[in-house]
Amino acid sequence: MKRVRIDPITRLEGHGRIDIFLDEDGNVANAYFQVPELRGFEQFSLGRRAEDMPVITSRICGVCPEAHHMAAVKALDEVFAVQPPPAATKIRELLYMAFFVTDHTTHFYALGGPDFIVGPDAPPAERNILGVVRKVGLDIAKAVIACRARNHHVIEILGGRGIHPAAGLPGGWSKVVSEQERQEIEKIARENVGFALHSLKIFQTVVLENATYRAMVESDDYCHRTYYMGTVDESNRLNLFDGRIRVVDPAGREFVQYAPAQYADHVCERVEPWTYLKVPYLRNVGWKGFRDGADSGVYCATPLARLNVADRLATPLAREHFEQFFAAFGGRPVHHRLATHWARLIEMLYAAERMVELAVDPEITSPDVRRIPERIAGSGVGCVEAPRGTLIHHYETDEEGLIRRANLIVGTTNNHAAIAMSIRKAAERLIHAGKVIEEGLLNRIEMAFRLYDPCLSCATHALPGAMPLTVTLRNSSGEPLREFRRDG
Repeated sequence: MKRVRIDPITRLEGHGRIDIFLDEDGNVANAYFQVPELRGFEQFSLGRRAEDMPVITSRICGVCPEAHHMAAVKALDEVFAVQPPPAATKIRELLYMAFFVTDHTTHFYALGGPDFIVGPDAPPAERNILGVVRKVGLDIAKAVIACRARNHHVIEILGGRGIHPAAGLPGGWSKVVSEQERQEIEKIARENVGFALHSLKIFQTVVLENATYRAMVESDDYCHRTYYMGTVDESNRLNLFDGRIRVVDPAGREFVQYAPAQYADHVCERVEPWTYLKVPYLRNVGWKGFRDGADSGVYCATPLARLNVADRLATPLAREHFEQFFAAFGGRPVHHRLATHWARLIEMLYAAERMVELAVDPEITSPDVRRIPERIAGSGVGCVEAPRGTLIHHYETDEEGLIRRANLIVGTTNNHAAIAMSIRKAAERLIHAGKVIEEGLLNRIEMAFRLYDPCLSCATHALPGAMPLTVTLRNSSGEPLREFRRDG
């Protein structure tokens, strides 16, 4: 059996590779998305003080430390049986919305966006942030940099640091927001709304009004009919920070809704021999392999999934775009995975609007930001919607508050099965009878996993900084037949 290897894959956080196996006729027999290095955070957290977890776990990733910080802090609220004051909860969410805006900005313009804005068939050297700048203009590049800078400033104001925030405590927050800071954050939030609207306009012009790109988005090449997972409020509206986890089936019907603390009753994690990244699936459906359908426990937990599980959005401008999104595809749910890029921008707009709502809330400057814990309950589950998917932190402690068990299910892990399926489907479209479309193979397969915005830092920690891309074609004996490479 022949093998095509893409190692490492590019424009994502962390390290991974793709192995594609061909049968004797040269067609795709299988494809594997592999994370070849071990994630160790759950193990080296053992024996640590529980209150250290928000600082420890934020080091998992330099892209989304805020997500791990918040999930950890929320888990500690339960571990120490303490309910934070309303002001603390709102400050936490305010920081989190600033983080969401900057993270989605990064993915659209620097990671996923080049595939569309520059073009999937453009030379690799052009499909990057510099290519985006050349296509949409220097003013947009300045706006992207300004957006990231001002929101990292908000994170630093509220969280104590621009990267790896440290203000989260069991029972609340360590920082009071002054009126001057509130006014500054409100101004930044309103600028975010304008930036998000402009980004949506760019997507409309560059992608939706381009017949070739629109056909690619709506094609069956990047389509999977699976279950979808996301967090909603009591009215089944999207909530990125808090709520209940809702799952809908491939027809869009509610399958289950549960509190985050009940996640183990509904999600099961399996281990495959070819990767260190676990493969979650819906326990009450069961594992039937990497395939679509209502009888398969595979689910997706991405921006697209979150729109699919929500009945509507809570903020007015994002709600309009939410309705336009589903109207464009003729109803819901939307199974076309490249539409995730559009969904991501709608979430960016929602986060910006929600940030304004929180910044003008009179309670945001309240000095009552923490309740001191008085006992140790010994177990807690914290959940937020990370940009890449639903994030769970589950801690169990002894009577002294030392971690004796930690379980983390990160967004990319939730999407592992779906990513593998998308990679295989793209490979099947590109490799026929042993004929490999060279640049098409590299570009289109990368687009198949990049739409999920995978972040493998939880699983990989490679020292080399270079990210070359090498594809090796081997015969059934494992001997290399051909190799082509580009340096990243």
